[in-house]
Amino acid sequence: MRIMLDTNLLISMFIFPNDFMNRIKKVLCSDHQILLCTYVVDELKEVVARKSPARSADIDWFLQSFPYTLVYTPEQFDAEEYPKIRDIADLPVLVSAILEDADILITSDKDFTDVEIEKPEILKPHDFMAIYG
Repeated sequence: MRIMLDTNLLISMFIFPNDFMNRIKKVLCSDHQILLCTYVVDELKEVVARKSPARSADIDWFLQSFPYTLVYTPEQFDAEEYPKIRDIADLPVLVSAILEDADILITSDKDFTDVEIEKPEILKPHDFMAIYG
């Protein structure tokens, strides 16, 4: 399956690694194609620089620690062509997942909760592990 990861999951894996995050990473790396969009990678670097500047130098190492396909997030798109999302700032992630034909988008972001869409399936990390772990 093609699975896109949102920034909040990557931050949890990077800044707060624990058994659960390590299990998710293992499942993702063994059976699925991981997709990271340029918007998420940029946001990850920005958040880490702001919240944990001492860890900024380790971002590249972290991103190299598992296989993924980097996909481009378009800078311009017509928001009316895509499902409604509570926080418009999250729309680039959803657009990237749709354009890249992701099967699943894993996110803890509550703004994705009410998105009405068949594909990608939007799952929280615990729900993903309950189904696929």
